Amino acid sequence: MNRTKIARLLKSHAPANDVLVKGWVRTKRDAKNFSFLELNDGSCMSNLQIVADERLPNYDEVRKLLTGSSIAVTGRLVPSKGGGQQWEVQASSVVLIGTAPDSFPLQKKRHSDEFLRTIAHLRPRTNKYGAAFRIRSELAYAVHQFFHERDFRYIHTPILTALDCEGAGELFHVTTLPPQERRPEADFFGVEANLTVSGQLEAEMLALALGDVYTFGPTFRAENSNTRRHAAEFWMIEPEMSFCDLHEDMDLAEEMIKYLTSHVMTHCADDLNLFARFVDKNLPGRLDVLTRSAFERITYAEAIAILEKSGEVFEYPVAQGMDLQSEHERFLTEQYFKRPVIVHDFPKTIKSFYMRLNDDQQTVASMDVLVAGIGEIIGGSQREERYDILSARMDQMGLAREKYWWYLESRQYGSVPHSGFGLGFERMVMLVTGISNIRDVIPFPRTPKNIDF
Repeated sequence: MNRTKIARLLKSHAPANDVLVKGWVRTKRDAKNFSFLELNDGSCMSNLQIVADERLPNYDEVRKLLTGSSIAVTGRLVPSKGGGQQWEVQASSVVLIGTAPDSFPLQKKRHSDEFLRTIAHLRPRTNKYGAAFRIRSELAYAVHQFFHERDFRYIHTPILTALDCEGAGELFHVTTLPPQERRPEADFFGVEANLTVSGQLEAEMLALALGDVYTFGPTFRAENSNTRRHAAEFWMIEPEMSFCDLHEDMDLAEEMIKYLTSHVMTHCADDLNLFARFVDKNLPGRLDVLTRSAFERITYAEAIAILEKSGEVFEYPVAQGMDLQSEHERFLTEQYFKRPVIVHDFPKTIKSFYMRLNDDQQTVASMDVLVAGIGEIIGGSQREERYDILSARMDQMGLAREKYWWYLESRQYGSVPHSGFGLGFERMVMLVTGISNIRDVIPFPRTPKNIDF
């Protein structure tokens, strides 16, 4: 007999004989001649009630089951006589697969996020984290669906690279040599190698051949930051479009955020309800605004002017030429406009070398998408397609042209306007769940001094 997922059984419209379910015991309640087992297999939020009675040959063993034990149950799916569930299984067989002792750390009481991070290998069995990681899975599916429907090609960009895409120097270096022998020329690749911070530069090459492409994979940043929004390993969605300007880039970014949010609201309603009840009671209203409202679009200069006139006392004082901080981004989205905001045309001095220089020679064709509760969730730009201007920008920023020879060369062979952006996948999960710490939307987070699992 094939195993049936609990999620599928709970959607059943009629009783069934001889179903087989496997999962973990969440709770057990004993009566005189029978026991109620709450079984969960991770396929959904709800447990399936198992009724096991003394007619089972191993009933004494069943009565000794503790929370966390794994079992296989065969029996009849029947309407439940109790409240709180439509169906239950009258067990004809309960097979013990794996025992759990009474020291099993996940009990019926609520545990703090801080404690659960210390047992990251077990926390997916809790309601909150099971829901979070199911939503993460559904979001990943929706990402591919979104691009497939728009004729994008899915590409794979390198994880190992000799370049620093962002030019910030926050790289993890990769070597095969012991410390006393570390010289780039003697190492595996003959040059210094790093874990990638972005697949953008390579994605541009594919966009200049295939049209519209996207990459979706892990990226790494050695930023020694212990904030709620930063992790050393995270996933990025990076579309790149040929023959595309900044305005079309902003259109796609807004469309994608709305699409992903709507998809989760439709397909993960039960899991989202948990976060609306126990994590963020304002979540439903915020998601509704996100999907229904047009995103506000303002220039960087307009954003600074609004912040300067706001009368707010910010931890980081506002000034022209500075990068926006999270508190500034959240003021614009949560208090001033009360909807998502796209800020565009930032000063060239605070943006990367590959962004297209505007006609004013002072700003670049860049954009940040800001949302309530998170701040920046997307950063993107129109790329500089003009060889002379791109090479001059690299010189100004102290980048060695010879290391980027192939990137520069692409501007000499049929270069075209092209644009793209990066969407931090973990921040997207945070947005739709209301979870405020990035450590709680990644199964095994990598942060400074934390690589236990």
